[in-house]
Amino acid sequence: MNIQGQAALVTGGASGLGEATARELARLGAKVAVLDVNMALAEKVAADINGIACQCDITNTDSVVAALDKAAAAHGPARILMNIAGIGTAKRIVGKDGNPAALEDFAKVINVNLIGSYNISRLFAAACVKLPALEDGERGVMMFTASVAAFDGQVGQQAYSASKGGLVGMTLPMARDLAQHGIRVCTVAPGLFATPLMKQLPEPVQASLAASIPFPSRLGKPQEFAQLAAHIVTNGHLNGEVIRLDGALRMAPR
Repeated sequence: MNIQGQAALVTGGASGLGEATARELARLGAKVAVLDVNMALAEKVAADINGIACQCDITNTDSVVAALDKAAAAHGPARILMNIAGIGTAKRIVGKDGNPAALEDFAKVINVNLIGSYNISRLFAAACVKLPALEDGERGVMMFTASVAAFDGQVGQQAYSASKGGLVGMTLPMARDLAQHGIRVCTVAPGLFATPLMKQLPEPVQASLAASIPFPSRLGKPQEFAQLAAHIVTNGHLNGEVIRLDGALRMAPR
């Protein structure tokens, strides 16, 4: 799919990997809607890229519908969905006090990362199937954001790894499901990236994490993630695939 002139939705687009992706798509000529729970940051990014900011809680269907309607009114129907919104937490299943982890904490991560991503994807797909087909019969493309934790989660990452593993497991069946409609589905599983959250860690910790990456021995650049996201859109034969973007990193148990 040619990105130029297409309407794109980017969840979690107000910061980090989502912001980088929103900016890259806009640079390539897309009309970008920045979807995020943080409206102030979303508006800032949208203003920079001549896009539109949409308040969106992906776990809330009414919120998603309102965001999709707002984006469509401004840019027309979207053919590109970048699922990047997510949360993370690390808690041992049995704490140092001997008590079990709170079930609510596990459920929250699953609800946002897995169910929330599915929620907006189903609504996007339902609108996308009604659009006229482009070249090769394509109507749309969506990308999920998993993590290397889906494959080698560390101590305490049960909820995060399960949520990201769910996205990995959902990729192929969703691609097969939507193939009849000409909608492609891929997932990127990033490793350690220099996001605002990562930059809050002390410099020695960041350096240690970077040194654990075989090559290049540095944190990933958000722009590198964004470039891969854009390539997924433009490469019509990429479908049903999960791509690790991690410099050959394999996470240790802790």
